[in-house]
Amino acid sequence: MQKDPNKGYIALLGWSLNAIEAAENFDRRYVVVAPDWAEEYCQKHDIPYVSWNFERLNDRSMEIAETLQEMGVDVAIPLFEETVEWAGAINSLLLDNPRLYGQSLLLRDKALMKRRAQLGGIRVGIFEEAHDKEDVIRFLKRVNQTLLKLDGDPNDPIHLKAFDKAGCLGHRVIRTPDEVDTIPEEEFPVLMESHLDGWEFAVEAWIHKGKIVFLNISEYVTLGYSVFVPASPELEQYRPQITAQIEKLIKAFDIEFGLIHPEYFVTNDGEMYFGEVAYRPPGFKVFELLERVYGFNAYQASMLVFDPKSTVEEVEAFFPKEVEDADGYAGCFGVYPRRRVVSKLEIPEEVEDDPYFESHELTAPMEETVTKRTAFGTHWGLIYFKGDEAARMKELLKHMEDLDFYI
Repeated sequence: MQKDPNKGYIALLGWSLNAIEAAENFDRRYVVVAPDWAEEYCQKHDIPYVSWNFERLNDRSMEIAETLQEMGVDVAIPLFEETVEWAGAINSLLLDNPRLYGQSLLLRDKALMKRRAQLGGIRVGIFEEAHDKEDVIRFLKRVNQTLLKLDGDPNDPIHLKAFDKAGCLGHRVIRTPDEVDTIPEEEFPVLMESHLDGWEFAVEAWIHKGKIVFLNISEYVTLGYSVFVPASPELEQYRPQITAQIEKLIKAFDIEFGLIHPEYFVTNDGEMYFGEVAYRPPGFKVFELLERVYGFNAYQASMLVFDPKSTVEEVEAFFPKEVEDADGYAGCFGVYPRRRVVSKLEIPEEVEDDPYFESHELTAPMEETVTKRTAFGTHWGLIYFKGDEAARMKELLKHMEDLDFYI
């Protein structure tokens, strides 16, 4: 597509073919910043590319920012959790705003993030940092003491999460002191949180000049397994409260532009609790699901709101109307083998015959023994569905959990 020299020049941090394709078909110049293994592919396909290995920020970190500045790049967009901090460091130079780096640290460290949210008057559960197993046992006991548990009552679980990894990575649920022994030493330090009983959901909000320009609510059917968009009418009824929460978040984290992906809980009495927020595209191909029902490309949407040269009119014209403009519901299910030993992939007939079934990206198993999942593991591939009714979509995604795809 013809590139407009009056629009921003964008650097994509990380390797995502869907993001690159979106950039190719958009009117802004772009460059991909990715590790050196991507070089050959980029040369072969004429993709503008700069090599950079995203190790921990160190003394050489500013080199990439200076390289991009010399090229005339206006802004860097993080595509993955691991590149959020880099985007903050690079953009603080490109946009001449040193606070962007500090902000990116808040959006990376789950403990700092919760403190900042709390300072902004946002409700969070009880949380603490753990440096060793004793800390975890102490927290588990204290949380259950606070909940006035009696001897013999089952413990309320606590959640352990890595400080700076994407959503489900390193997430464990601990109910008894015995389970604490299963945590490898190298996972510490971790963030510990009390369990919130409630309906967990995620939000994708595109922000331009400090204002929300599009807000999607993604409904989880089972966390780590399935999600669909837009949310069901039952969850959409909370949209005004959810919007108010996101506005609080924008203020607390001082966010002027970009895409945020926070997670929340609604408790039975309708209270909203903040879980965490990411400054990058969501997992589970939610961008692709949004395109399926709304017709706009969510990667291009992010480039638009990140670009300092985008106008308010251009941004407003790009986005459809939430919920009203959606053409049905799109969902996906992450498949985990249910057996310990598998030899082949077999999609159940009832799945392929279902009118909501669209496609899948499952592949034949590489090894026969399924590695035991600690915490939330990585799914083996996704199955996509689209249809007219939220209730039917929810039922279908739930039912997938009872089926065998690998036998």
